[in-house]
Amino acid sequence: MEDASAASFRPTWQQSLARGLYLGVLLSAVGVSVALLATLAGAPSLPTRCWLLLALGPSLAGAPVGLLWRRRAGTVVDAGGIRTESPFAAEVEPWSRVVDLRAERRGGRTVVSVYLSSGASKQLTAPYTGEFFAADPRFEMKVFALSHLWRSHRFGGVPS
Repeated sequence: MEDASAASFRPTWQQSLARGLYLGVLLSAVGVSVALLATLAGAPSLPTRCWLLLALGPSLAGAPVGLLWRRRAGTVVDAGGIRTESPFAAEVEPWSRVVDLRAERRGGRTVVSVYLSSGASKQLTAPYTGEFFAADPRFEMKVFALSHLWRSHRFGGVPS
């Protein structure tokens, strides 16, 4: 039987798409800069289609990569604690170590931070909200659900 109090929070598809496009544009900028520096240093000039591929290829490839990243990143809350997942790592913080949970402004975003009994804080992978494509219209509901689950586990369990 699955735990009734389990919840999963993932970035929205718009957030993931924007992240992929952003990383693709950065990669395009690096690629074009390196090719431009190489050309200025005396390397043979690239054909026009190669310049277009360097400028547009990573940006267009970043969109589906961002959407795939969405499936591997997020936060899972269950009876064992809060598990943050990313494509490269996963961390679990048991409920016994979680002292506080709050929404905070970090840069241009509002994120959920978990404060631990050791004095450290961890930023959750999701949910978060920001401007433009980083906006999550259900952010407040997600923070409320996280807070409810934390309080329920901290002060006596979740009713079934």
